[in-house]
Amino acid sequence: MKSSAKKVELASVDDLFSTEESRADAHREKVLEIPLSELHPFKDHPFKVKDDEAMMETADSIRQYGVLVPAIARPDPNGGYELVAGHRRHRASELAGKDTMPVIVRDLDDDQATIIMVDSNLQRESLLPSERAFAYKMKLEAIKHQGERSDLTSRQVGEKSQTSISLVADQAGESQRQVQRYIRLTELIPELLDMVDEKRIAFNPAYELSFLKKEEQVDLLDAMDSEQATPSLSQAKRLKKYSQEGHLTLDMMRVIMGEEKKSDLDKITFTSDTLRKYFPRSYTPQRMQETIIKLLEQWQRKRQQQHDR
Repeated sequence: MKSSAKKVELASVDDLFSTEESRADAHREKVLEIPLSELHPFKDHPFKVKDDEAMMETADSIRQYGVLVPAIARPDPNGGYELVAGHRRHRASELAGKDTMPVIVRDLDDDQATIIMVDSNLQRESLLPSERAFAYKMKLEAIKHQGERSDLTSRQVGEKSQTSISLVADQAGESQRQVQRYIRLTELIPELLDMVDEKRIAFNPAYELSFLKKEEQVDLLDAMDSEQATPSLSQAKRLKKYSQEGHLTLDMMRVIMGEEKKSDLDKITFTSDTLRKYFPRSYTPQRMQETIIKLLEQWQRKRQQQHDR
């Protein structure tokens, strides 16, 4: 004869004596002090962490006051934690001689983590073009991926029937076209993109050059080196046109890069060594410039007087 007694699940001792408040507290995010050695960089993190003057100032502040804003990380399946936000604070903590740093640990999927990582860094005052380019690209791909999933609810997806690119643009305070132009820079080979970051190639020419095939971009480096020149906007547009027509060769690149730019034709340059022999040694470059301007003004007035006679 089967027993009619129902199976009863007994509550644990902790559940019996815990309060609703304490159970809620157990689910709240907490700031943990995590060893720096257990914090790993985010995969393909696009933002550069440099030991520059700003980093040294951050390290000095951490040495004196500690990390005031906790980093954000997620559990790493291979052990430790993957940093989502706080890579510069992590490096500054190392330079400050710290062993741990405050971190908020969250369970985040790849898309959520990518969006938080990008948004937390886009707030910085100065970003290199390459950083902005890869950040926009990563966030766009994450938002597109979220939009394809039915198991996620996100305020960033679908509320206003916005396209993914318009969401990225609105949240970055940029136009959609400008975001697309930045993302296009990710098609440049690293050597050319470094030149954009170093302001040796301007943004607009760089955008046009991004349409060149990778092997053409490598040849362009050769042409730029041999002619000791970087492309102007008009030159970059011609390089793009010839590439799309299938006519771009290394020789053609060298011819284009060897052209005199209009700005060069309109410019007269004197070296300090050339001018120094006309001025006392005590003259600074600024004083030499002021003196030359005065002399030119006098010469101009004299010519005008002769013309009026």
